[in-house]
Amino acid sequence: MDRTLTAPAQLQSSLPRAAWYLRLFAAVAQWQRNARTRRQLAQLDWRALADVGISPSERYQELEKPFWR
Repeated sequence: MDRTLTAPAQLQSSLPRAAWYLRLFAAVAQWQRNARTRRQLAQLDWRALADVGISPSERYQELEKPFWR
């Protein structure tokens, strides 16, 4: 009975350390995607924006956001 109670406790104590590392990696990856897609959005002309259904004002609002949003 003692073994079954102590093993999950040891496992749970190691999970938060791994979880923060994975969350940090996921956040950095999302920031890179945000920056890349906004660079691509900045390169679109008015015809491409119309094809996608984005107005120039919506484009401007998106480009004004910081990379972490």
